[in-house]
Amino acid sequence: MKRLLCIVAMAAAAGVAAAGPCDRQLLPDLTFNLGGAQLDWPCGSTKNIYEMSGRYVPRNIIATRTQIFKDEAIVAMPRYKPGVPFTLGAVSLKSKGTPVISPFPCWPIQEEGNCNALQSAVDIVLDVQDILWVLDAGIVNTLEQPVRRCPPKVVAVNVRTGKVVKIVDLSGLVSSASRLQYLQVDYSEDGKVYLYVSDAGNRSILVYDATADRGFRVVLPKAVVLGCARRDVLYIALVRKQCGTPVLYFTYLGSSRLFSIKAANLRRGSASGSVVDVGPKPNKMVLLGSDNGCALFFRYKGQADVYMWNTGTAFRPENFLLVQKGNECRLPTQVVPGYKRLMWVIESNFHDYIQNSVGCSGASVSLHPLVKSAED
Repeated sequence: MKRLLCIVAMAAAAGVAAAGPCDRQLLPDLTFNLGGAQLDWPCGSTKNIYEMSGRYVPRNIIATRTQIFKDEAIVAMPRYKPGVPFTLGAVSLKSKGTPVISPFPCWPIQEEGNCNALQSAVDIVLDVQDILWVLDAGIVNTLEQPVRRCPPKVVAVNVRTGKVVKIVDLSGLVSSASRLQYLQVDYSEDGKVYLYVSDAGNRSILVYDATADRGFRVVLPKAVVLGCARRDVLYIALVRKQCGTPVLYFTYLGSSRLFSIKAANLRRGSASGSVVDVGPKPNKMVLLGSDNGCALFFRYKGQADVYMWNTGTAFRPENFLLVQKGNECRLPTQVVPGYKRLMWVIESNFHDYIQNSVGCSGASVSLHPLVKSAED
């Protein structure tokens, strides 16, 4: 099993005075506040034009997903509401406090209404070849008056060069009921690149062979929605077992059970007889990611504490390790490996954002290493 990249910070290393639960920072030099008011503009006139036209509304910007390349964090800022100038950005992890968010890889690729550009980046994955895969739902203003600007797609960007190296059109794999939410990227033993996309609306996972340019939809067994009042959120997370076998774990938020399927079976196009019922969930779970090994990170719905489960052990609460004690202000939306060989977490007051109760500067978003304080 790969070394689990989470850290435990001792109180003496915290270096911060007593503060409220929202402001406490155990590692202030590695804590970054991402705000909608801190964007990098080509010039002042461009910013003014965007403000006057309503294309820039700081309080409508929220970063929900991240991937880390060297000392840079790339963040997805879905166009849930109007006024999001760019949907994919990057910040330097060498900056302090509240860094400036720059469009990634450039401004032209962010143009709303241009189907050759990104419309709404809802998930991102950085693969082992330093290719960033961006799931673009094609729908903007999702939380207000949804508008389908373009067909859904996955855009691949070489993070070293900033060049787009591939665009995958998913329109042939979706229907009017589709709700594409999460993306995972996998390499087969023969070097082929596979994309797995959760489609909550159709109770399915889209599988796309990016090397051969062909894909299909794998319909999941009806058992995965038992106990669900509705098909809400279909979480997926890819882990690698000790033997190197990639396994995709998945669950609906409202489902009472966790399921898995070996990636090799998923690539063959059939879930029949291949889906494993991992076990009952103690509560509604939000899957947050993996360490690129066999550790799976999660939290419970409405709760900020982050837990880690070694997927090589039985799926039972006694095997769930509390790795970060949360606070009442922000909820984690993803955990990823990255800078300084640490596990990082991005968290926000997404619940306030949905209710339109954030301040003028936007949502409260924090990016920092996964930390378990000594008193916990």
